Amino acid sequence: MAWLFLLVAGLCEIGWAIGLKYTEGFTRLLPTSCTVVAMTASIGFLGLALKALPVGTAYAVWTGIGTVGTTALGIYLFNEPATLLRLCCISFILVGIIGLKITS
Repeated sequence: MAWLFLLVAGLCEIGWAIGLKYTEGFTRLLPTSCTVVAMTASIGFLGLALKALPVGTAYAVWTGIGTVGTTALGIYLFNEPATLLRLCCISFILVGIIGLKITS
C-alpha cells in the first residue's frame, strides 16, 4: 500500500508543478486553489508512504515521479524542448526510480 501512496503522491506532485504554470503568479483563483490542494495531497500521501518506506527511497522516488511527469507534460503542454540529451536524462531518472523500487 505504501508504494501506491507514493505513486499518488508523485502524481499530485506533477499536478501542483504543472498547476503553478496556470496560476500566473498566484493571480488566478481556481488554478491557485487546485495547486494548493495538489500540494497538500502530495505531502499527505508522501507522509503515509513514509510509514513503511525508507525516507531516502521514498523521497527520491517522489521527486523522480514529479520530475519525469512534469518534464513530459511540459514538453506536451507547453512545447518545451524534447532534445535527445534531455530525453536521455529523463530515462536515467526512470531507471533510478525502477532501481529503487526493485531494491526496496
